[in-house]
Amino acid sequence: MSSLRDKSEKEIRAKRVSVTDDRVTVDLNDGRTISVPTKWYPRLLYGTAAERAKVEICMDGIYWPRLNADISYRGLLMGNHSGESVKSFQRWLDYRERGLSEPILTLPMPAELSRFLKHEGSRKARKQKSRRVANHR
Repeated sequence: MSSLRDKSEKEIRAKRVSVTDDRVTVDLNDGRTISVPTKWYPRLLYGTAAERAKVEICMDGIYWPRLNADISYRGLLMGNHSGESVKSFQRWLDYRERGLSEPILTLPMPAELSRFLKHEGSRKARKQKSRRVANHR
């Protein structure tokens, strides 16, 4: 049985993202293009063209920092709409009407994730060092 957590699915990334008043269109690195209604993601629907244009393509999804909005590749592939509650969206709209940015909740990083990132970082550093040494020989 195949799942979205298979190795091939982990390698899915967006190559290009565009948002209009009507559509969110994502070109994936595997050749697929997915287009869904912007109304599925209210923050994108209410965002300005400039806010929509500032997009970050991440390892597990797409993020619009000026809107504090994100879509995971998994959710996009499964056809999921925004899971944001009406109350949360209304709070976001209230902040916008006052000309304020919604405060972003930050939590301490779980210890297991912190250890993993440190391990990965040191592994990358060792690889880079060995490449530099090999290139100088």
